[in-house]
Amino acid sequence: MNWPHELVTSLIWIAKAWAATLVGFAAVAALLARGTHWGRQFMQLGWPYFTPRRSWRPLATVAAILLLSIAGVRVNVLFSFWNNGFFDSMQALNEPRFWFFMRLFALLATIHVVRVLVAYLVSQAFEIHWRTWMNDRLMDDWLAGSAYYRTQFVDAPGDNPDQRIQVDIGSFVSASRTLAIGAVDAAVSLFEFSIILWGLSGPLAIGSVELPRAMVFVVFVYVVVASVVAFKLGRPLIGLNFMSEKLAADFRYALIRVREYAENIAFYRGEGVERGGLARRFAAFIGNLWAIVFRSMKFDGFNFAVNQVAVVFPMLLQAQRFFAGAIKLGDVTQTGQAFDQVQSALSFFRLSYDGFAQYRAVLDRLTGFVGANEAARALPAVHVEETADTLEIVRLQVRRPDGAALVSDLGLRLVPGQALLVQGPSGVGKTTLLRALAGLWPYVSGSVRRPAAEASLFLPQRPYLPLGTLRQALAYPALQVAGERLDDALARVQLAHLRERVDVEADWSRILSLGEQQRLAFARVLLQRPRIAFLDEATSATDEGLEHALYELLRRELPDCMLVSVGHRSTLQAFHTHRLELRSDRSWRFAQLGG
Repeated sequence: MNWPHELVTSLIWIAKAWAATLVGFAAVAALLARGTHWGRQFMQLGWPYFTPRRSWRPLATVAAILLLSIAGVRVNVLFSFWNNGFFDSMQALNEPRFWFFMRLFALLATIHVVRVLVAYLVSQAFEIHWRTWMNDRLMDDWLAGSAYYRTQFVDAPGDNPDQRIQVDIGSFVSASRTLAIGAVDAAVSLFEFSIILWGLSGPLAIGSVELPRAMVFVVFVYVVVASVVAFKLGRPLIGLNFMSEKLAADFRYALIRVREYAENIAFYRGEGVERGGLARRFAAFIGNLWAIVFRSMKFDGFNFAVNQVAVVFPMLLQAQRFFAGAIKLGDVTQTGQAFDQVQSALSFFRLSYDGFAQYRAVLDRLTGFVGANEAARALPAVHVEETADTLEIVRLQVRRPDGAALVSDLGLRLVPGQALLVQGPSGVGKTTLLRALAGLWPYVSGSVRRPAAEASLFLPQRPYLPLGTLRQALAYPALQVAGERLDDALARVQLAHLRERVDVEADWSRILSLGEQQRLAFARVLLQRPRIAFLDEATSATDEGLEHALYELLRRELPDCMLVSVGHRSTLQAFHTHRLELRSDRSWRFAQLGG
């Protein structure tokens, strides 16, 4: 072999193979996207990232990765011929040729190492950029239209959204690249090394029939039979891997709930009950894991046996020709290498079956997550018209999920300075009414005119305190607030002792008592000065004296702010101009207080 000429020829071959691969890759991708369910799932999740209308960089990066992969195949081919020449020089005791091939090895090895490092860098950068884009997209999709809340009302809610975003996106991106590039690498290797194996193969006599170029036919038959058996053994792994992710997420969620409700559990001395619930969830996960282990033993054990036989199989077929002097030692070693490359290329789908099974499970989980978000946004909601200075409810119908009416044909109007107190026995739908006014409750019809979302503030019974500093918690959902106003607001709600800790980062929902959290929510109202505030049992953890002080503070500091309060105490009536009474028979009464 003329090695200088071969190296130049390799560059030309890489360019041609790359162009052909790009065309073939695009054609196969288009066929899969149209003809297979998982192909359509991939297009739903991945194509928005690759579309040239958004950016040309992702497709250019894929082309670069394919080029590096094809170059890797060609380097393996060159190593195959190097292997042949090197062992022939050893067999011929040709020392000059031996040192020539050692120098050639240094060149090929340098090219190989550089290619591997560049391919790694490009591939990892590609995955990081794609994962960042998908993370942003799915987080936006989950948060848009309050889907993160409303998915609980759809028929097939996406389970464990935290895992879908944090784990499955990474699995999807990594598997998409490795499986796609692996398939391309297998196809190009199959083509190249089949040609080499064809040239090295001799005839094989089977009875009275002589099979020419037998090695190529034998390896194809060998792998096809092995793949059929492997697919049958590995098929159950698809469902088992899907369940493994779900059961693991369920167990992790149960652990998080124990941490979240640690104080409640401790008061109830509920450790035994929690231990039993955690044990059951973990046992379900372990049971599924054992099923994966036993199925994988059959699948991996079969593949291991097939691969071990493939090591010596080509040597056995070439042994007779070698001992007869028809071929040299280098031919035998190159045959073994070419046979292994062809066998590995043909076995790609068999050896990657478990990876494809997990990939299918990831596709199902991510598309299910996206579908649940779309279904949540498609749920009905009250028609909200933004206005600057009134709250007007027109023919509002609020129902339970089973269709039973909670509130029928509700109509009322508030103007700045007025305050509405919603009361009634437990279970009549007071909190649900506030959810409907916020646009969160889907079993509703009618229309509402109220100030825009940025001019409205909802105070639930248990306020939400985000992770971070107390300053950020006070400003929520705004991003920041002036220091002097913050100190003043804390003092007015009797939390002046927290002023020195406003920039301490902590989980404040675990540090502050519920009463302190409710006072913090009132400080938010003072700081943000909304046009309308909805208070759902917002003072339930305070005594009547503190409740009186907080409401009096709001009415004094924000005289034009409209209030809609849900509460049971009769003492609240002093701070409201109107009362809406919801009754157990689903009727209601709207009246002015003090009139």
